[in-house]
Amino acid sequence: MTAASPNFKELPISERIQLVEDIWDSIAEETQGQFQLSPQERLELHRRLADHRANPASSIPWTQVRTSLFDGNS
Repeated sequence: MTAASPNFKELPISERIQLVEDIWDSIAEETQGQFQLSPQERLELHRRLADHRANPASSIPWTQVRTSLFDGNS
C-alpha cells in the first residue's frame, strides 16, 4: 500500500468486503480466458455440482450469505 492510498482498515467490514469483491471482479474481467482448470480442479467442480444436484437443500443462496456478511449477522 502506498502512502497516498487510504487505510483500508479504517473502513467498515462491509465496505472492505465490497472492495475485495470489486477488485476480484476487475481481475476476472482483465484475465478472462487466460486461466485453465487442471483436470483435478475440473473433476472437483463436477463432484461439487453433482453433490449440489443430489442435495440442493444443503446449500445457502449467495444472496443470503451476502446479506448476512453485510449486516454483520451470523
